[in-house]
Amino acid sequence: MGRLSPLQRKAETDPLAGEEAFAVQGLARGLSVLRAFRPGESALGNADIAARTGLSRPTVSRLTQTLTALGYLAYVPRLGRYTLGAAIASLCHSLLSGMPYRIAAHPFLREVAEATRLPVSLGARDHLHMINIDTVRYDNAPPARFDLGARIPLATTAMGRAYLFAVPESERSGLLDRIRRDAGREWRTIRSGIDNAFEMLERNGFCISAGEWRADVVGVGAPLVTADGIVLAVNCGGPPFEISEEWAMTEVGPRIAHAAASIAGSSA
Repeated sequence: MGRLSPLQRKAETDPLAGEEAFAVQGLARGLSVLRAFRPGESALGNADIAARTGLSRPTVSRLTQTLTALGYLAYVPRLGRYTLGAAIASLCHSLLSGMPYRIAAHPFLREVAEATRLPVSLGARDHLHMINIDTVRYDNAPPARFDLGARIPLATTAMGRAYLFAVPESERSGLLDRIRRDAGREWRTIRSGIDNAFEMLERNGFCISAGEWRADVVGVGAPLVTADGIVLAVNCGGPPFEISEEWAMTEVGPRIAHAAASIAGSSA
């Protein structure tokens, strides 16, 4: 995760700065501590958290003590470090079980997974990333690299670009501006990729990102808007030896677009 970007640091220090702003700075800082934990890591110390969040060590120490008392962190005496606590799992369960469209999507995701022999995911936006809120694999499939809870970029992935395509113009404009500021010199290349994806989405109902996020990933994404106006995206992908760009265009893409439309229809 690394240190905060200048935009994120501004949001940390100025509670009224932009869309990333938070009304209660203490809450924002506490959440930034929780977000410092990466998938696959067992524990972090206060020094690790301070380096990743840009917060001072004394501030981090106060926050970790408070979060531990509330159950959102757990202290491991043998290591002198913290892990995420059981209260996080309770929040996740409440979130996922309260998403009726996630349940409705499951059979459609499974249909694509079985037909393509690839993992298929449903995603929602988290700042400038997409989070997999469900991932379905075909029977007897190996574990997916990007499973439930995986976080992928909004700007360079098929899922993220499909999401951007579906949101209202005012929201899209704000997100693109934030991506531009975060991307720096890479913005021109990223914007070109987004524009190409939008043309493909307009024409075909899905888009492809081949090696634009990671060289070893070809992804196919399609937007999904539920009956109550919630914007999500469906994604299917894998390494190039499992999904070629040609196959993504002729077979996987139409299936993903059909699944997204079916899920949207089932939520009505």
